[in-house]
Amino acid sequence: MASRLVLVIGDLFIPDRAPFKKLLSPGKIGQILCLGNLTDKETYEFLRQIAPDLQIVKGNFDVEAPNLALSKVVTHGSLRIGFTHGHTVIPPGDADSLLITARHMDVDVLLWGGTHKFEAYELEGKFFVNPGSATGAFSTAWSPDGEEPIPSFCLMDVQGEVLVLYVYQLKTDANGVENVGVEKISLPLLSAWYVVVGRTASGLDSFIAYERPVALQGVLNNIGVKDKETEVDPGIIIASPSQQDPNYFYTWTRDSALTAKMLIDAFVAGDTSLQPWIEDYISAQAILQTVASPSGDLTDGSGLGEPKFEVNSTSFTGPWGRPQRDGPALRATALIAYSIWLLSEGDKSRVISQFWPIISNDLNYIGEYWNQTGFDLWEEVEGSSFFTLAVQHRALVEGQAFAEQIGMLCAACRIQAPEVLCFLQSFWNGGFIMSNINDQSGRNGKDASTILGSVHTFDPDAGCDELTFQPCSSRALANHKAVAGAFRSLYAINSGRGQGAAVAVGRYTEDVYYGGNPWYLCTLAAAEQLYDAVYQIHLTGSLVIDALSLPFFQDLDPLVEAGIYSASSEVYSNITAAMREYADGYLSIVHDFTPTDGSLAEQYSRGDGSPLSAAALTWSYSSFLTATSRRSSVVPNSWGAWEAGTPPAICSSTSAPGSYAPAPVDCSSNVSSVAVTFDVLKPTIFGETVFVTGSHATLGNWDTSKGLELHANRYTNSNPLWSGTASAMVAGDSFEYKYYQTGRDGDTVVYEGGANRGFTVPEGCARNVVQVDTWQE
Repeated sequence: MASRLVLVIGDLFIPDRAPFKKLLSPGKIGQILCLGNLTDKETYEFLRQIAPDLQIVKGNFDVEAPNLALSKVVTHGSLRIGFTHGHTVIPPGDADSLLITARHMDVDVLLWGGTHKFEAYELEGKFFVNPGSATGAFSTAWSPDGEEPIPSFCLMDVQGEVLVLYVYQLKTDANGVENVGVEKISLPLLSAWYVVVGRTASGLDSFIAYERPVALQGVLNNIGVKDKETEVDPGIIIASPSQQDPNYFYTWTRDSALTAKMLIDAFVAGDTSLQPWIEDYISAQAILQTVASPSGDLTDGSGLGEPKFEVNSTSFTGPWGRPQRDGPALRATALIAYSIWLLSEGDKSRVISQFWPIISNDLNYIGEYWNQTGFDLWEEVEGSSFFTLAVQHRALVEGQAFAEQIGMLCAACRIQAPEVLCFLQSFWNGGFIMSNINDQSGRNGKDASTILGSVHTFDPDAGCDELTFQPCSSRALANHKAVAGAFRSLYAINSGRGQGAAVAVGRYTEDVYYGGNPWYLCTLAAAEQLYDAVYQIHLTGSLVIDALSLPFFQDLDPLVEAGIYSASSEVYSNITAAMREYADGYLSIVHDFTPTDGSLAEQYSRGDGSPLSAAALTWSYSSFLTATSRRSSVVPNSWGAWEAGTPPAICSSTSAPGSYAPAPVDCSSNVSSVAVTFDVLKPTIFGETVFVTGSHATLGNWDTSKGLELHANRYTNSNPLWSGTASAMVAGDSFEYKYYQTGRDGDTVVYEGGANRGFTVPEGCARNVVQVDTWQE
C-alpha cells in the first residue's frame, strides 16, 4: 500500500526562530496538519508552499483567524486521525481528558498541542501524539525545573496497518552546538503496541550477553571431539543433531566452513580456547577432500563440489542437489584466516606443509569450475548463484595474496579472479541483486542469499565498494531494502512493522519448505549487513547518499536528501544512529522468538514465531555470534577487496585446469582398525539380496555362506544402493573382493561380471572409509 507523508506541526509563535525550515521543502510532504498558533501570515504561506493540502485548527493565540475550527478529522484509508490545539482539553494534556476527546471525535489517532512538549503513547486502543512546539516556544503548561521546551515537529507515514512517526527535535550538546535529531516510532494500528525505538538498548544488551555463551556452546556441541566415543568424527561439524523430520545429521562443507571461519575470527580476536576445535576441523577437511562421492573424487577435483558427507567422514550417496561450488571457496577463506595468524606466530613451515595443500586444492577447484553451473546455497536451484560467485571471487583474491606471502603460486587466482568479478556484475538488475541467473526456478530473484553474499564478503577496509557489493554500497543497501521489504506483508508476525522497521526475514518469498517461514540466520544476516555498513561508513568518515540508496535512507529519515555528509554533520550522526537502531530491530525479532533456553532452530513460524524444522542449527548459532560481534565493532581482518581491481570490459568464460593431491593429515597417531563400508549400485527386485565376499576373513574368504550382507535401507529407484560395513579391518591390509546376489530362495548365487576388484585398507587417521562401486554386468 502506498504511503503518504503527513507533517504534524504546531505552536510556532516565533517564526524567525524556526530551526527546521531547511528540512521542509516542497515535493516531499503530501499533507500538513497544523495544530494552531501560527500567529502570522508569513508562516501560513511558508506551509502552503510545502504542501497545498494544509489543514489547520485554531490555537488559543490565533486571534486573527476566528473562523478556524477547534478540531478536525482527516482519514487515510480506514484510519481516522483527529487533531486539535489542546487548549480546550482540561486539564491541559490530561490523558483521561484526551481519551474522552478521542472517543467523542471517534478517531483512531488524536493529535494535540498546547503543552509544547513531544509525547506519544497508546491508551485503551487509541494513539495520542503531541508534536511539541516547532520553535521551542515557552509554555506555562509545561515548565520543568531548569528545562526549556525543545523545538520539535513530527512526520507521519501511514503504511496500511502501521503509522510510522518520525520525531524531529533540536538538541544542544555539551558544547552548545545545536543539531537536529530524528527518532522513529512505529505504531501498529491493528495489533499489539510496538515501539521500535522503545526497545531499550539495555534490554537487547542483556539478551545478547545471555545468548552469546549459549550460542557458542551450541556450536561446540555440534563438533566431533577426539577421545570421545561418538559416531561423529573429530573435527566434523554437523548441521544439527536432528535425525528425523528433518534429518540434518550430516556435515555440509559450506555450513562447516562458515562456522569454522566464525571460530577462527573469534580465536584471532582473543578466545584461545577455540584452537583445538579449529585444528580438529582442519584435519577433518584434509580427510574429506579425499573421499570419493557421487560428485567425483580428488583426481580431477570434482569431488570437492560434493555438498555433504556422513558424520563418520564417509560419502553420502543418496540423491541430492550436487555439485555445490561454494564450499571449497568458504573453506579456503577459513583456512587462509587461520594460516595468516600462524604466520604472525612464525609457523610458516607448518602453513606450507599442512594447510597450503588443502587451500591449494580448493583454489584450483574454483579456478577450474567457477564458470560451470551448480546448486545454490539453499540446494534447490541449479544455475549460477550470486552467493557462490561472490565467495569464490573473495577466495581467489585473498588466495593470490596469501600464496605470494608464503612464496607459493596460485595461477588460477591471478587469471580467474577478474573474470569472476566481471561475471558477478551480471547479477545486478538495476534495483536489486538477482540471487540466481541461468536457472529455471521462475522466482522473482529477491533472496536472502544475496544479503548473505554481502555479509560473507564484507571487508572492513574496502569502504562502500560497488563492484564487490560491500555492505554499505548503494547496491547492497538498495538490495537490503528490496529483499527485507519482500517479507514485510508475507508473514503474520510482521504485521504492524512498517517501512524502515525490522521484519522477520525468510529465504525467498516463494519458499514452501516447512510452509515457508522466516529463518533465524536470514534475519540475523539482515542485521549483520547493517552493522557492517555502519562500521564501513565510520571508517571512511563520510556518508554518501545517491539516487540508488536514497529510498533506503528515506525509510530512516524521509526528509534526508542525496549528498555527501561529513562525520561532523547532523545528517551523518542521525542516519548512522538510525541504521544501528534498524539493525537492532532485527536482533530484537530474534530475541522475541528465541525460546527461554536460548536454543536456535532453523526456522520460526510465520504465524506465531514458534521454532520449526531442525533444532539447534549450527548455522543459526554461528550467525548470531557473527552478527553480535559486528554490533560490537569486532570485525575480521581485511581480505584485500580493494586489490580486486576493475573487471575487464568484456567477460570471458575461461577456466584454469587445476592439479590436486591429498593433503597430509595431522593426527596424534595412525589408527590400527578401520571400518570399511562397501556401497554398490545394483537394481534388484523384491526378495533379492546383495553380498560382498573376498580374500579377507571379514568378507568370508570367498565363502558365499559367510559373505558380508549388504542392506537396502537407502535404496531408491533412482539410487539403487546396497550398503554394508566391515567394522574392523586392519589398516594396510590388501585383498580382492567381488559382489554377488542371492535370489528369493536364498540359495541361488549370481556373481557380478568382470575381474576381481582390489582394495587396500588405508593407513592414517581415518577411522571410516567408503568404497563406492557399480555392479559389473
